[in-house]
Amino acid sequence: MIVRRWLHVAFLLGWVALLGLFFAMTEIQIEGGNGWACALPTWRIEQHWLLDIFWGGRPMTGYHAWVFPFMLLVFHLPLAINGTLSWRLEARCLGSLMLFWIIEDFLWFVLNPCYGLAKFAPQFIPWHKHWLLGVPTDYLLFSVAGFSLIMASFFIKATPALVESNVTYPHNSSLD
Repeated sequence: MIVRRWLHVAFLLGWVALLGLFFAMTEIQIEGGNGWACALPTWRIEQHWLLDIFWGGRPMTGYHAWVFPFMLLVFHLPLAINGTLSWRLEARCLGSLMLFWIIEDFLWFVLNPCYGLAKFAPQFIPWHKHWLLGVPTDYLLFSVAGFSLIMASFFIKATPALVESNVTYPHNSSLD
């Protein structure tokens, strides 16, 4: 049973990485070398104190205002399709989404012909304002948070309160 669970974790992480790859390639086609939607025909808020707190000091753009909640909804689509909600599945969705954005962002730089690994540094990436250990601090924070949420969703035993909080909607098998 434990081997099966670890295989499930590995499959999920691989799937999230694959999604990150495909979205990174899509964004490379959209943005080219102009990261953070700086050349897209969209509105921008360059400076606001809330951006420093919630957005890492990066500008808020119309593109990001729509793409971030869109991906949140995409990662929750399996729950809607299945009609099942639980704290465990929510942790898995949010953890996967966090890792997706880190993987996607890193691959955007590495695979982008205008950047590559050699230009993955603060002097070439002005929209990532805070760096630690050679990577944007968001990478460290959300890698730890995302991986922790995923591991908790697979390995923390469910308490009666968590089991009772699962919501499953009636399923009409005659429609299958």
